[in-house]
Amino acid sequence: MSMMTPIDEKPPGVERIEDIMVHKTPTQEEEEFTPEEQRKIIRRIDLRLVTMTGLAYCISLMDRTNLSMAAVAGLTTELDLEHDNRYVGIPFHPTCHLMESVLTPRFLRQSIAVLMFFVPYVLFQPPMTILIRKIGPTIFLSTIIMTWAVILIGTGFAKDFGQLVGLRVLLGVLEAGYFPGCVYLLSCWYTRYDVQKRFSVFYLIGCVASALSGILAFGLMQLNGQHGLSGWRWIFILEGVISGAIGILCYIFLVDFPDRASKSWKFLNEAECAFIVRRIENDRKDGHLEAFSLKKFLKPALDPKIWAFAMIFFCLTTVTYAIAYFLPIILRSGMGFDIGQSQCLVAPPYVFAGIVMYTGAWIGDKYHMRGPILIANALLCIVGLPMMGFAKGNATRYAGVFLTVAGANANIPSCMAYQANNVRGQWTRAFSSATLVGFGGLGGIASSLVFRDKDAPEYRPGMYAALACNILIILIVCAMSVWLRFCNRQADQGKRVIEGEPSFRYTI
Repeated sequence: MSMMTPIDEKPPGVERIEDIMVHKTPTQEEEEFTPEEQRKIIRRIDLRLVTMTGLAYCISLMDRTNLSMAAVAGLTTELDLEHDNRYVGIPFHPTCHLMESVLTPRFLRQSIAVLMFFVPYVLFQPPMTILIRKIGPTIFLSTIIMTWAVILIGTGFAKDFGQLVGLRVLLGVLEAGYFPGCVYLLSCWYTRYDVQKRFSVFYLIGCVASALSGILAFGLMQLNGQHGLSGWRWIFILEGVISGAIGILCYIFLVDFPDRASKSWKFLNEAECAFIVRRIENDRKDGHLEAFSLKKFLKPALDPKIWAFAMIFFCLTTVTYAIAYFLPIILRSGMGFDIGQSQCLVAPPYVFAGIVMYTGAWIGDKYHMRGPILIANALLCIVGLPMMGFAKGNATRYAGVFLTVAGANANIPSCMAYQANNVRGQWTRAFSSATLVGFGGLGGIASSLVFRDKDAPEYRPGMYAALACNILIILIVCAMSVWLRFCNRQADQGKRVIEGEPSFRYTI
């Protein structure tokens, strides 16, 4: 697929899926279900699919970011991670609120314990995305969740840095299959102007993890000394138990792709699944499963759009992962809050982020636009980051945290929808989901490197990098918008066809 290949766009006269109306010229087959029956089918899909994927993503996000919570609970001291680039370290002295750099003069502190999660997380995403289609999401996703639950429990018994890093690598391998698999699965079930709200709810449930993980970790820390285990160990052990329980629920309730979801337990029947496939076909012509070939899977790599979407996601996750990993530390060392306050004050900004996220998704789906939402959220970050990093008073800095967390996190589902709306074909969708989330993992690596403990308490290089990422998002979206509008004008004039079919249009 080339950059010049236009993509199908739903005609503006067709209603959104939650307000389902039959097309003006419906076929007899499409009249099988009344509008009310269609709405009930979609509600059942939302309840099972979005809820279960979001719940497991909540655990996934909590499990990959709990390292910072464990760090302030004593992990770095007990496992001797405060030197040799092993972890960012706690950038404050244990007995006072002053920054104490422990950098060696020759090396910048690189957060290896954080970084090593992302190396396999990036590398294993393409094959994992193929496997989810081959094996099926119910078995595949529930199995990797229950397996990483065991690894997480094992982390609670790690005795040294080597064991910790090894377990983090294994966790990265397993989690590589989850997020891109869910992005792919969700995009296969919903039409283009219904998908951002579903992505938002899916990701919003994950934000609940970010909001509550600090409070949960603070509560689990209180088990310090029980059965001879430190508080940070209990964080990993009990969160691992929770993850295992969610994995079992996913095995029971998670559903398959639309073409074979009739086999899922107590879900849709064959006629209802066929209705969903028809709607996807009417919307973007890729509702049916395509036979796999490596050439077909890799062909989208020649399309610059795929890499533009991925680069936007890289910029976003550089900011979101930095916040997830280092916000408790910034609150602790930069703003002077104690450990409990630092962990609990993480929650309110994510509540605000959820409101901004769903509002943007509703506007984007209603008015059939994606790029302007991305730009608006990036501007929120551009305002919030200087307040968070450079203002003098804690009240102003904490207000900046609200804007930064909201803008960065609200843009995650916006970018996912932007990408999902502008690709066609099952394996193109699989490849683009893998590259999108893979670049997101690279953003996680970048975030672990730009926020260095020698820069505390203001972390100016990290703040500058985050600002640059949001400026780059705006530039990429503006350039893409100009190009896609040009392609759409040509499509409207009938100058472009795809394999003999009528021209299709991009979503801007």
